Amino acid sequence: MPPPRTRGTALRHRLAELRGPDVPAKALDARALAALAANPGCKRRAILDGAGVNKAVLADALGSPSAFGQSQFAFMRGNAFEARVKADGGAELLRLVHEKLDPGAEPPTRARVPELTAIGPEGRAARTALALREATEAAAWTLLDHPMLALDVAGSPAFLEPDAVVVHPDGSWTVVEIKSFPMLDGSADPAKVGAAARQSAVYVLALEEVAARLDPTPRVRHRVLLVCPKDFSNLPTASAVDVRKQRAVTGRQLGRLTRIEDIADSLPEGTCFAPDRPAAELTAAVESVPAAYAPECLAACELAFHCRDHSRASGAVTTLGRSLRAELGDLTTVDEVLAAAHGQAGDPDDPAVAALRRAAELRAEALEGAAELRTAALKGAAELHLTALESATGGVPR
Repeated sequence: MPPPRTRGTALRHRLAELRGPDVPAKALDARALAALAANPGCKRRAILDGAGVNKAVLADALGSPSAFGQSQFAFMRGNAFEARVKADGGAELLRLVHEKLDPGAEPPTRARVPELTAIGPEGRAARTALALREATEAAAWTLLDHPMLALDVAGSPAFLEPDAVVVHPDGSWTVVEIKSFPMLDGSADPAKVGAAARQSAVYVLALEEVAARLDPTPRVRHRVLLVCPKDFSNLPTASAVDVRKQRAVTGRQLGRLTRIEDIADSLPEGTCFAPDRPAAELTAAVESVPAAYAPECLAACELAFHCRDHSRASGAVTTLGRSLRAELGDLTTVDEVLAAAHGQAGDPDDPAVAALRRAAELRAEALEGAAELRTAALKGAAELHLTALESATGGVPR
């Protein structure tokens, strides 16, 4: 077995070949990781994200442009709000952390804001780890603005950049997530809060890996600070969000991901996802990696339209949702489901097959009853019409 350094170098070379010559790698962020963890069975997304393939560009090249992503206006608004929150050395941000998460500590009047610049993501991650260690030893309020964290994902490092990490005087660490959607009367859109919690859980996992290398191990708080505009103003307000559940689910799902090097080794020789390749070759390359499409992908993956079209063409039941797919057992296509329901295939002792056949019987009975009612209604209407005509003509229909 080759040493880890050799294996790591070989894997990076292989992933660069998959991206294509001179194609820069797209960084894997926490939002993408949270979406990947929500669908761990999708090897296609795992290898594309692991190789740093820009899926939006790939979707355009495949002829299925993505509608997924953030508008330029929302991006600019978010940056402007974040700058306001972090103004004056993060005084307002630290005040919110103190108020919502650590009111018993001394007020953060003189916070430290260390410099985190370094060369490359590896250098920035190392500089962040050093700053966290120094801040923990100093036992003082410290604000790390856009630190860089590394998280192992299926055998490949992913570099993540949270909005901020705060070190408390007791040496504990808190993730801060800044969003531009509003909090109205102290609460925000539950769906958006849930997405922010899943994203923050990824940062908590990455921070725990950094903390595990220190002795003694600092405590990474599982209550993160979500900062949003208050009502319809640009003034910041905040809420503490407990992400223990999201952290547990995300950690478990990331652990289930097939190692990226295993997926890469299973691909045909010469597989490449460079967007400048002929459409037929590019489609064949993408289809050589198994996907696990579900309707939820439309809100989380740039390749969702492409995968949906191919999933529908193959008649896969996953296009109808993961919950239905789970209830159908070994029946993976719509044709198989219909054949089982009509008694043309399937084991009658299979609970899924038995349920389908019972449902088909109930549907046939309902249709038969509806047909009888329709016939009776038509006969009644005809008799009423005839009676009306007889009355209008003195009992002699014309």
